[in-house]
Amino acid sequence: MPGGRLTQQERQQIALGLADGLPYAEIARSLDRPTSTVTREVMRNGGPTAYRADLAHRATEHRQHRRKQAGPRGSKATPQAHGRDAEAVHEFEEVFTTVLIQSGMPKMMSRVLTCLTITDSGSLTAAELVERLQVSPASVSKAIAYLEDQSFIRRERDERRRDRYVVDDDIWYQSMIASARATDRVIETARQGVGILVPGTPAAARLEGVARFLDFVSENTTRAANQAREVLHTKSGTAPEAPRD
Repeated sequence: MPGGRLTQQERQQIALGLADGLPYAEIARSLDRPTSTVTREVMRNGGPTAYRADLAHRATEHRQHRRKQAGPRGSKATPQAHGRDAEAVHEFEEVFTTVLIQSGMPKMMSRVLTCLTITDSGSLTAAELVERLQVSPASVSKAIAYLEDQSFIRRERDERRRDRYVVDDDIWYQSMIASARATDRVIETARQGVGILVPGTPAAARLEGVARFLDFVSENTTRAANQAREVLHTKSGTAPEAPRD
């Protein structure tokens, strides 16, 4: 029934809809469900290309069983501000993490970035991340190092001289610029290879094609990021900072 948990039959209908290339909204209408329910179901169970109804149903049963087992040990959900539904927030956290993983980001790094992103303050200490994610300090430390290197997060010192890891509106811009700079290094190296492999040869022509394509993409990515940042900061009334090196 609408509003309850998805049945195995509904999951099979979702799988058929995905196989037919139907958009989430159309699949949701056929089930009399919100589009967000179908989106969440698909993204937490492999995405549109890897979704399998039977596996998704078993995974859901396993999660329910695990939560029932965890209940008697005194575990409790993170308190939610602003009247948010704790279960809905938890499910969204899983979906957003899955999307990041499918984009190529490692699992623990995706979990840390998601945790920071959906925190109202946008910042947490390493100890707070360990507590919220229920993982080891070493796992958090490794994830933080990766995210800092990719410019997804930055480090600040609070009044107690603790390191806080911050994700804010400008972080995605900084990450895009860092990615463009990394691409520029690939372009430069490819063009060096053209000379080494002798211009006009098939291998050199291939490298030249790589360099030209990436140069076009990198230039347009940087331009679009700068334009979007300028527009968004103008609307919010804050002046953008210079890109970080």
